[in-house]
Amino acid sequence: MAIAAAAAPGAASGQSLIGALLPFVVLMGVLYFMVLRPQKTQQKKREEMMAGLRKGNRIVSIGGVYGEIIDIKDDALLVNVADQGEKVIIRFAKWAVQEVIGKDS
Repeated sequence: MAIAAAAAPGAASGQSLIGALLPFVVLMGVLYFMVLRPQKTQQKKREEMMAGLRKGNRIVSIGGVYGEIIDIKDDALLVNVADQGEKVIIRFAKWAVQEVIGKDS
């Protein structure tokens, strides 16, 4: 009888430990699927967009400047921001490109 009484408190504390850790495990699972996983897919899309930058692409910078890529050098882009025949060329860092909106024909 003493052995059964000694084993019972250990089993109860094991169940309370699982009960205490279960909400944290569930929270971590929700955090992964709601925050971390979408962030990784968004980062992957951005990296693919950055790798796909080519001369002639029309872009929007993170500052809202629209232009056409004239040249690509290492981590920089030369972008023409003027319309219809004029040339106003600005140098951008590649990471400053927010979106590719099309290819100029």
